[in-house]
Amino acid sequence: MHDTTAMLIELGAVILGLGILGRLAGRVGFSPIPLYLLAGLAFGHGGILPLQASEEFIATGAEIGVILLLLLLGLEYSASELVTNLKTQYPSGAVDFVLNAVPGAAAALILGWGPVAAVALAGVTWISSSGVIAKVLGDLGRLGNRETPVVLGVLVIEDLAMAVYLPILTALLAGVSLAGGTITLLISLGTVGAVLYVALRHGRLISKAVSSDNAEMLLLVVLGLTLLVAGIAQELQVSAAVGAFLVGIALSGEVAEGASNLLTPLRDLFAAVFFVFFGLSTDPADIPPVLVPALILAVVTALTKIATGWYAARRAGIGTRGRWRAGGTLVARGEFSIVIAGLAVGVEPRIGPLATAYVLILVIIGPLAARWTEPLARRLTRRPANPAPAAAPEAERADAVHTAT
Repeated sequence: MHDTTAMLIELGAVILGLGILGRLAGRVGFSPIPLYLLAGLAFGHGGILPLQASEEFIATGAEIGVILLLLLLGLEYSASELVTNLKTQYPSGAVDFVLNAVPGAAAALILGWGPVAAVALAGVTWISSSGVIAKVLGDLGRLGNRETPVVLGVLVIEDLAMAVYLPILTALLAGVSLAGGTITLLISLGTVGAVLYVALRHGRLISKAVSSDNAEMLLLVVLGLTLLVAGIAQELQVSAAVGAFLVGIALSGEVAEGASNLLTPLRDLFAAVFFVFFGLSTDPADIPPVLVPALILAVVTALTKIATGWYAARRAGIGTRGRWRAGGTLVARGEFSIVIAGLAVGVEPRIGPLATAYVLILVIIGPLAARWTEPLARRLTRRPANPAPAAAPEAERADAVHTAT
């Protein structure tokens, strides 16, 4: 009974604190994500006042938060739009991989951690945080912007690539034979392919089966279906976030709109819990020794992500301002990077603190980059007024007349 009371008190304090931080961030026009993370860091292991009773509950809430973030992201687009994105964005996905995975792999090799750790750190630096970016896009009111489908296209390719990458990494870390790793990979690819096929071919039937005029029934069915598919996907070595995203794209029309309206408040609550848990799971004492290499890696890969977004938006015919916005939006790293680092600590223990410091830096810089990359680029590239060009057409006409005569 005492444990339950302590958990209720801690949870109440955490949620109330999140509300206060969210209001504070809203008043200054800033994303609350960095404040949530810093709060988690303050109340985690080694922090000011560590939480004990509610940690397990918060961990579960954090998993639900990531799932809901990806579900709501999937509800924004239909299956046909997803396939179109994949067809048009795969060159951007390749550029994304080269620009952002190579620095991580190179850093691990320079530090002498070996090839397996290099594969792991490549994943840490490669994958942007779909959860953080989805929240930032909503906070900044950019879901309807022209560059947003480009950003989401890159994120979708990354998330789907995780279905291939994670089984390979797991096999390398465990020293599994080639045959065992191949079977795991085939199961993963088969699961993703099956869900995509069902979403494309039978999405309307799924939406019709889920549809309900009763808001309570719609909420229960959609939430239950999402958690079920996410759990099955994770059991089959596919990311739970990818499973939730695929459920989102399988639903369309009025069902998708109704589910989005009902689930948005839940998403905001559990997403905040996710960011707090991320901070809670980090010991502040582990960060200073790896801060310098993490900072260098963060700066390099922030620039390569901006270059990735700029390239992807340029390919889609987006204007210069939209290109910079797309690049800045992709900077944040988060949930997948921590998952990858957690898998790899058995091979190279130092990868955990480095990855944690790296992600903390970029998950704080990410919302700032999303907001300020485009205005800063515009200011830096603004040219001073020059009257000379105005006279150029007259000079050209004079030259033409002179030539004609």
